[in-house]
Amino acid sequence: MNFIRGTQLEKLTKKDVFLVGLMLFSMFFGAGNLIFPPFLGQSAGEQTWIAMGAFAITAVGFPILGVVAVARSGGLTQLASRVHPWFAGVFTVSIYLAIGPFLAIPRAGSLPFEMAVAPYLSKGVSPASAMVIYTVLFFAVNFWLSLSPGELIDRMGKILTPILLILIFVIFGGALIYPIGSYGAAVGTYQAAPFVQGFLDGYLTMDTLAALIFGIIVSVSIRSKGIKDEKAVVAGTIQAGVIAGGFLFLIYAMLAHLGAMGGAEFGLAKNGAQTLTHVVTTLYGFPGAVLLAVIFTLACISTSVGLTAACSQYFSERTPLSYGLWVGVITLISMLLANMGLTKILVVSIPVLVAIYPIAIMLILLGLADQVIQGDVFTYRITVILTGVVSIIDALGQSGIHLGKLSQIITSLPLYEQGLGWVLPAFSGIVVGLLVKGMRKKRSTREFVRS
Repeated sequence: MNFIRGTQLEKLTKKDVFLVGLMLFSMFFGAGNLIFPPFLGQSAGEQTWIAMGAFAITAVGFPILGVVAVARSGGLTQLASRVHPWFAGVFTVSIYLAIGPFLAIPRAGSLPFEMAVAPYLSKGVSPASAMVIYTVLFFAVNFWLSLSPGELIDRMGKILTPILLILIFVIFGGALIYPIGSYGAAVGTYQAAPFVQGFLDGYLTMDTLAALIFGIIVSVSIRSKGIKDEKAVVAGTIQAGVIAGGFLFLIYAMLAHLGAMGGAEFGLAKNGAQTLTHVVTTLYGFPGAVLLAVIFTLACISTSVGLTAACSQYFSERTPLSYGLWVGVITLISMLLANMGLTKILVVSIPVLVAIYPIAIMLILLGLADQVIQGDVFTYRITVILTGVVSIIDALGQSGIHLGKLSQIITSLPLYEQGLGWVLPAFSGIVVGLLVKGMRKKRSTREFVRS
């Protein structure tokens, strides 16, 4: 420790910073993160790196900023309570449901089926029946492990994450030595607006939502190293975030490159799991595909158990129901939704993420700018309300629900066609809030002088 003018300066060692960064990376890096960059590369083709630049903003940048914002605020509930305690409760529950039984856990259950089972089914076997059998077995294991997770999740993460990383490097190295194709032409929205589409694709990782929960975990981990000064905790969180973000971007870039080469070679697949399977099969044949499928299955079990345990713990602390009962409820719901299939889950997830992702982004930005906002309730509320109104109405519209003139107003906003109609109202809310705050401050100053 160093002492200057009687002040104890605390900071993490470089080793501790690196370990916390790796821990944060492993928390973000689930099997689902492997499927979106390849699909982006496959679809974007020659526009891959433009789309990837935008993808990095919402899939890397905002998650890391979210961790920092929550660490500085003392937790998601404390940050969201600056809007309103009622909002904090509803928003937190929404995030747990999204990263839990309604989207992320079913995705974890259906993804390995797409890779490990579906490609090798006999012609006479019904894929739907096979998926039912597979998901029953998958979620039975999920239920059993989630009842007493102990250190299992942490150990699996320490083993499986390095294996997944090694596998990706092996696949990427093989593609460099034996190129399987070249970048093709962009298709769909990637052709006209690759940057905007890449930005929206980053929603699908759901990492910005997860970051709002992970932030407090990172700060607690740093404090466990003996760091008590808040500035040092935030500095350590930022440093760890940069390390985690660097690893995430590197892996995403490699996967996008694989998908871009595979897209021209195989044509469009339905999702990123199929894209990656095509690439690995071409490079390493059937053994490579089997290995990839096994790793994905184990990684998905690890992700599923972790999310089930986290959600069950959260809801058991806030309801009369026990932890074990919540494990059963969440597992059952996830199993039923998993049978929709990966492609349908991804389609259904888009409106949900369109509704809550912009709110999460603006809450993070407000938290980071709190030194300027100074916890001003009106600024927080007007920004979140304007963002939420636009994003929720947009999500309803994408689900086929239209609200007459209100929907027409929303659809006329700048950038709406690009999926970013919430941007102008959101930042207008910040401007209006700060102007009102300034006017109140001036009025208070004048009244003080008069008195």
